[in-house]
Amino acid sequence: MLSAFVEAVRFLTLIPLPFVPAKTDEDYERVVARATLWFPMVGLLIGGLGCLAGWMAEQFWGAAVRTVLIVVALGLITSGLHLDGLSDTFDGLMSWRPRERKLEIMKDSRIGAMGALALIAVLALKMAFIAAAGEGWPRAVALSTTLGRWADVYGIFFFPPAREGGLGRRFQSFARRRDFAFATAHAIAILLVVSSIGVGPQDWPLAWLRAGIAMGLVLLVTHLLAMRWTHVLGGLTGDTYGALCEIGEVVALAALSARP
Repeated sequence: MLSAFVEAVRFLTLIPLPFVPAKTDEDYERVVARATLWFPMVGLLIGGLGCLAGWMAEQFWGAAVRTVLIVVALGLITSGLHLDGLSDTFDGLMSWRPRERKLEIMKDSRIGAMGALALIAVLALKMAFIAAAGEGWPRAVALSTTLGRWADVYGIFFFPPAREGGLGRRFQSFARRRDFAFATAHAIAILLVVSSIGVGPQDWPLAWLRAGIAMGLVLLVTHLLAMRWTHVLGGLTGDTYGALCEIGEVVALAALSARP
């Protein structure tokens, strides 16, 4: 379990782990695939670091700069892993080419017009929704990054990979249903705990309801997108996992920052 958590941190972030040697044996692919059970927890870690960057920015420059630097920090912490998948996904899916050509376009490292538009839209929406969250922005950031990684886990476990090789096939080969159950259970625990912080006990049910609505909306959007993309591509890829994560974050932020 510990090795799976370490590999989840190493896979999803740029956080240095100098005292933990990287896996180099034949067991590496299995450990990385099993790391999915810790994705929501690592999402909380990413969100926490984003909140720290936002708090520091607020001390010097105020709320507007805070919002921008949170989004920048989230991209840096993850080395743009999911943002890259988002742009590649939309370049391929919006090309109106045959399936095999779409998959080729998604493997191309160059960014096209639709990929750039998707990036701009997602980054702008994140900044707008974080700003709209007001004083509740730390909860919104932490829960959105948690739910974004949980959306990845849902896509990995319930939809087939589009290619014989690649990241999607690797995850599918070693993924187990109990890993999804564990990931979902601790994602729900994170939502309950984080949404309660800074809120009086009398307001916990309302906070939990909002968090539950956010998770439900992320589930709905993730399922619909994954179903559509599976129909078009024959399955999901590493790039589409990244897109699901980024879109899941935006949906969660929208729900968590909406007016009561």
